[in-house]
Amino acid sequence: MKQESKRRRAKLLEVARLAGVGTATVDRVLNERGNVSVKTARKVLEAARELNINRILPPLHQKMVRIEVLLARPEIPLIARMIDEFRRLSGDLERSAMVQLTVLSDERPELMAQAIEDTQADAVVVYTQEHDSIHNAIASLAEKAVPTVTIISDLPRSARCAYAGIDHFQAGQTAGYFIDSMAREQGAVLVLCNHLGFQAHAARLRGLEQFLEQSARGLHIAEILEGGDDRVLSEAVLRSALVRHPGTVAIYNVGAGNRGVAAAVQGLSAQQPPLFVGHELTQVTRDLLCSGLMALAIDQDPEN
Repeated sequence: MKQESKRRRAKLLEVARLAGVGTATVDRVLNERGNVSVKTARKVLEAARELNINRILPPLHQKMVRIEVLLARPEIPLIARMIDEFRRLSGDLERSAMVQLTVLSDERPELMAQAIEDTQADAVVVYTQEHDSIHNAIASLAEKAVPTVTIISDLPRSARCAYAGIDHFQAGQTAGYFIDSMAREQGAVLVLCNHLGFQAHAARLRGLEQFLEQSARGLHIAEILEGGDDRVLSEAVLRSALVRHPGTVAIYNVGAGNRGVAAAVQGLSAQQPPLFVGHELTQVTRDLLCSGLMALAIDQDPEN
């Protein structure tokens, strides 16, 4: 075993000397680990063939493709699920592709735009909101032939090359259908979102509005609240809105902040709380569904 290992190292050294590179570079080329230029890889393979290396050589060197995934706010359950899935996916990819996961602490568009512009990757996958700085950053990548794919929430007015995610307008219509079917009576509906700069949230709201307008039940959106997908802020703005609209029959949480909704609903003195419809099947929403505080969670199933 030791002699065989020595022979292999000797062969690597011979190839390295003939190709004019280091043994680590030879190892990366012969084992297809990437991060080597096409020109250098060709020199290594030519040297290996000239020395009659006794092994199957790669027929064609492929440049390592690096994909950077940009996400923010890992405390949000859906983002945590996406992080887990991208980590799992990175282990399933061929050696010629690598996923680099970058998770920002907050979702400020200026911060995300800078991360997009600073990328050294060959392609970018990003979840972010509509903003001029974001559009400019994506346009800058497009000029350098670096494609951007949006996930979860689209940026249709940007230079992104594709969107991967659900139809959020249809998701809003689905929410409208179930609210219309399950609400105990006609009356006010409160809508809670992060803010409408996220295309996904704006599209869900449009879907809900259209469905309720066509319904004969007499349900109407009384107010649209921005809770920043934050538990404390969502609870605070919802509590205030419930005071302003005491006859609220349903709450539709477009984004995260489901714990805040539950806390606000639990604080009501009325025996019959409003119907609560939201998104994403997580441990939190499972518990809320089992307790009866939540009626429905529309899940986009990022694992599949």
